[in-house]
Order: sequence, then C-alpha cells, then structure tokens
Amino acid sequence: MNVPLDDRLALLADQAGVDVHWRDALDRPQSTPASTLRIVLRALGLPADSADDVEASLRMLDDERQGRRPPRLVTADAGGGIELVPAQRGRRWKIVGEDERVLGDGELPSGVSTLPAPAQPGYYTLWLDDDEVTLAVAPPRAFGIGDIQGAHRPWGMAVQVSGLRRPGDGGIGDFTALELGARAAAEKGADALAISPVHALFAAAPERYSPYAPSSRLFLNGLYIDPAHTSGEKSVRAVIDTYNLRQELADLEWLDLIDWPRAARARMTILRSVYEWQSVDSAHAERFAAFRRDQGVPLERHARFEALHADFTAHGRPGGWQGWPAAFRDPSSPEVAAFAREHSREVAFHAWLQWLAARGLCGVQKAARDAGMKIGLVTDLAVGADAGGSQAWAHQSEMLHGLGVGAPPDALNRLGQDWGLTTFSPRGLRESGFKGFIGMLRAALAHSGGVRIDHILSLKRLWMVPHGAQPTEGAYVRYPLTDLLRLVALESHRHRAIVIGEDLGTVPSDFRRSIADAGVLGIRVLWFERAQDGGFIAPGDWSHNAMATTSTHDVSTVAGWWSGRDVEWRKRTGLDDPEVDEVAQRDLERRRLWSAMCASNSAWNEDSPPAPDDISPVVVAAAKHVAQTPAPLAIFPVEDVLGLHEQPNLPGPTDAVHPNWRRRMPDTTSRLFDGKIAHAVCAAIDQTRNRT
Repeated sequence: MNVPLDDRLALLADQAGVDVHWRDALDRPQSTPASTLRIVLRALGLPADSADDVEASLRMLDDERQGRRPPRLVTADAGGGIELVPAQRGRRWKIVGEDERVLGDGELPSGVSTLPAPAQPGYYTLWLDDDEVTLAVAPPRAFGIGDIQGAHRPWGMAVQVSGLRRPGDGGIGDFTALELGARAAAEKGADALAISPVHALFAAAPERYSPYAPSSRLFLNGLYIDPAHTSGEKSVRAVIDTYNLRQELADLEWLDLIDWPRAARARMTILRSVYEWQSVDSAHAERFAAFRRDQGVPLERHARFEALHADFTAHGRPGGWQGWPAAFRDPSSPEVAAFAREHSREVAFHAWLQWLAARGLCGVQKAARDAGMKIGLVTDLAVGADAGGSQAWAHQSEMLHGLGVGAPPDALNRLGQDWGLTTFSPRGLRESGFKGFIGMLRAALAHSGGVRIDHILSLKRLWMVPHGAQPTEGAYVRYPLTDLLRLVALESHRHRAIVIGEDLGTVPSDFRRSIADAGVLGIRVLWFERAQDGGFIAPGDWSHNAMATTSTHDVSTVAGWWSGRDVEWRKRTGLDDPEVDEVAQRDLERRRLWSAMCASNSAWNEDSPPAPDDISPVVVAAAKHVAQTPAPLAIFPVEDVLGLHEQPNLPGPTDAVHPNWRRRMPDTTSRLFDGKIAHAVCAAIDQTRNRT
C-alpha cells in the first residue's frame, strides 16, 4: 500500500529542515500548508511538486546523509570528537594545522565515525584518503566580557552613524563623526559604542538606505567616508567650489531629517573627484593596489556589481540583478569580464571606496581604544541582504532565491513581517563549506571589539515567506545551530571580540540557554522585562547572560514611551490594536514602571510619578534601574542618554508615514553629551555600574 503523498511530503520537509508543525508567539500549535512546503522545498533545491519529485528529493537527501560525498567543512569542540558519516570501507586520515604541521594521522575503520579533535582551537585541514575537508575546532565559549582585561561591569552607548553631526558633514554622518562620538562617550565612562549596520548599500540607488536591507554584508557603506580624511580639507574645499556645492551642503547640514538622495549625490561627487586626483599619486596607488590584491575575488565582484548596477540603472533597468540581461546575471561570465575591462575606472572607484571605508572604520576603533574604551565599537550584522544586491549576485550558490526573510505575528507586529531580504540557504552553507558565513563574520569583526548578530534565532531557524505571499503564509526553515555557534565562537576568539545576539520576538524555550552556553550574550529590554501581572521586574531578576538596555532602535525611547509618543505613532500608522485603549493602558504602565524604579532606589515619591511631559527624572531613573542589573554589559541608546522622544525606526510603515533611519542628532557629536540630561544619565550609569 502506497504511503499518502502528504505523509511523504511531510517526511521530506522534516528531513530538509522545514518545520511542518510549530508554535506561535502565544504558544498555540500551528501547521504549515502543503502548498507552502512545496515552494520552500523547491527554493532549497528539493523539488516536491509531484510524488516523483518528492521521492527523488528524498533519495538526494539520503545520498547526502550517507556521506557519499564528504562535506567541505566539519566543526568540532576543542579536545572533543570529530563526528563524520560512517563509511562502508576503511579510510586513511590526517589532520594538518595552518602551519602545515601534521598533528595526527591513522586509519579510520569502516563503520567508525569519530576522530579525536585537536586540543587547540583553530582551522585545520582534514584529509580523508584524497578528500580535503576544512576542520573548524571551536573553543568552549565565545570570547566574553570576562576575557577582557580590566573590564568590570562595562557599559556603552548605541548610535546611528548616519544621524551623527559634525561641522561640514554635508547632511549625513560619517566615520569622522563616529570617531568624535567614541571619544565623547569614552569621556563619560563608556567602554563600548554600538552602531547599526554599516554594510554596503546601493551606490546608484541612495533612496534605498535602510541599514538592515544591505546590498552586501561583506563590504561597507562608502557614504560613511569622510573625503577630507584621505585628501585633506583644502582639496575637498576645492572640489566643493568646483562643483558649486557649498550652499547645497550647508542646506543639507541643517536639516533635521537626512535627505539621503541629495546628501549621497553630493558626497559621491566629492569622492569621485578625490579619487581622480589621488589616482596619480603613485604611493597612494600602490597601497590601494595591495588592498585590492589582498581582498581578491570577493572585492572584485562587489565592485563589478556596483558598476553594473549603476550602468543598468542609468539605462532604464533599475532594481536587482534578476532584471539584467541573462549574460550579466552570472558574475563569472565573459560578458561581465568584458564590461569590467571596458569600465575599469568605474570598477576601480568602487573598490577604492571599500579601501577608504575600511581605513575609516579601523581608525574609529583605534580612536575608541586609545580613548580608554575596553571594547570599542560593537558592529551590527544584519539578518539578511537584498535579494537583488551584490551578495546575492556574487554568491548565488550560497543564497536562497524565491523566499524572503521575516517573522510570524508576534508582540512587535501582529500582522507578521516580510523584510524583503534573502540569506544563506542551509544546504548552500554546507555545500560551500560555510565560506560565506565565515567571510561575513570576519567582515563584521575586522574593525571592532564586538558584534551584535541581528535576529540571532536565524542560526537555528528562520521564518521564510514565499515571494508574493503574505507574512503569515511562511514556514520555519532550520539551520545547523551547533556548527554556526562553533564558528561564531572560533571567530570571536580569533578577533578577541564579544558577541551579542538579538534574541527578541518568538524564541523557542531552549534557544536562550543554547546561546548562553556558547558564550553569546542575549539582549534584555526594559519594556519586555515584565512579571506575569504586567509589572516590571526588579533589576536583580534580570538575566546574567544577556546585555541589558533601556530600548532598541525598533522600539520606543524612554522619553517617547513615558510621553505616549509611541502610542500616537502606532495609532497614526495603523499598528495599534483597535480593541485596546492604549492611552489608558499606558497610564497604568507608567505607574507600574515608576513603582518598580522606586523599589530599585532609582526613583522616589512612588505615589507621585512625573507627568507624561516631565521626562527628565524618568530618563535618569530608567538608566539607573537598568544599570543595576547583573548583565555583563549594559548599552544605552543615545536617544535615551539625551532624553529624545523619537525612535530611529518604526518597523512596518514606509518612510512616507514614519521617517525611518533619517533622524539626526540635535547637536554636533563633540557637544552631544554636554547637556544636563545627558550629564545626569551618564553619571547615574557610570556610578551604578562601577560601584564596589
């Protein structure tokens, strides 16, 4: 008797890592429809449109499990065992270190699947007969706060690079403003400065400016380069006068909201002129050529993508690479190579931008450490990349196609979310030997003392929404969590950088324990640390294994929450719950928060909480309340240090409704923390975190 197709489809989905059954944010059981399973499986390279397809795909997975083709990379714990697929015949094995020294060899009998792993973490080459396998041996835990000499209960601030101000910035923040911010924060006692992603966006499409929808997570945003940093103020002034940009830059500089297209055009005009001038400097050209050689094929592909994207955009083909002529969709095609030769100056310009951006970010980290910060920059690694961008084009075999990353309905968004991003295919990761994932980690850690991994649940599973479907019509796809956490731990130690994982939203019950065991800090946010009755829990009851913060870029600031500004925005954008009187509810929550802060001795006069428009005492009390937690690290958004009402991003609405990622700071970075509120907040944090 034949097994029904639905049962075989469910078996295929389970073996491929697609959840047939799952539980939602309210812990209610849910099932993934067969139609969604087929679409997701097809995107994973496992056709399932017919019974024959399902059986063929099951056989393909069985071949992979039986080890008929050895993996490109295997992970192991230092001093533990290397788990391999048992073979039906004996195999010779040999482990070679990065210094080419042989650490061990022998015979692996048939049916035996375990080898002893080296005791020292690192990358090795494992030979199985003539098959070469990369062996990644991980330390027990990621590099942590306890591994940093002199770091005792450190704290830091979080900023949006684009929103920082400095005189002459032309309307958008840059790495020079960030360097000034690092020095100013260090003077207040901060040991860390967290930033939103500075990944490469689209140079030819400056209207696409969300830092969490990058073109590539392997490279940097060239708009954050300060042209004067490489060529000097005099040269830049000459360019500005040549192109009559003086008034335009002054107008942009005084805007409260960033005008991304105008600011980008002005800065790129200056950078292009600086590039032409400096290309005749032989010493400069030699250093750039060395950088280009060192970065190799990945940089060349990114630079070619930028040049192609600009060319096709200019000739009426805006959007992603999927809309280009077929010959240009393959980065290794002769047509792409010919284009690169014909447009060598344009390709070189985009490679040059990456050189300057890397130097700029490196300079910020050096300045932060020189100013006394124990950690310095904490960069941000976005959960995905634009499906039409550089990373998806240059690394097609590693990436998913036809699916978008998102989230099912939860407390942050009751309609669910489709972020319009793609990311690694779990099968593509294995087939490439996790090459793209490792490269991405290294890019994030190259010039920082830590990294925040956005939506770290993606290391275990991701909500995938088929293109054209509603966010509620997705499915969870599982990822090799153990392998990925081992790689994170190994790279963090090699870079001596801490790791923070954004673990908010719908999180499986065992996940937080898994990342804590791996030495990855979770995140705890004031607004979500509640008791069953809705009250706010005491600081001492917060997690010992997570970074503590008052808010994030996606939720209300302390001042905005206390004043009810976020309630106004939710109503205006249709994100409110029409069945709930959120104004009355906020009134109750204010009393609960004030009571909790009085109980922690962060505030006083429990029976007389401040009025909604009296935010100063609340901002200081909230900072002191969070600073008391046992969190190894506390991070405070600059908006909460300054007592600002508006949050940088409101998930869901477009820029036409809410000015996401456009807000600028109220003062220049060098004077940002000179005000009374900032002084009081920083003093409260520093005294609380550093008291005996």
